[in-house]
Amino acid sequence: MEQKPYPAEKARGGEIVLNTPLRRAIFLAGLIGAVVLVIITMLVR
Repeated sequence: MEQKPYPAEKARGGEIVLNTPLRRAIFLAGLIGAVVLVIITMLVR
């Protein structure tokens, strides 16, 4: 069974939709938390 190739127009990257303040806060908290975790693990070594 041969599949047709997926059209390039439909194969685009995902979007981060931060249209509410709560979603923005959660996203930023996750980014900041990841950076803090890296810094802590570097200091513990």
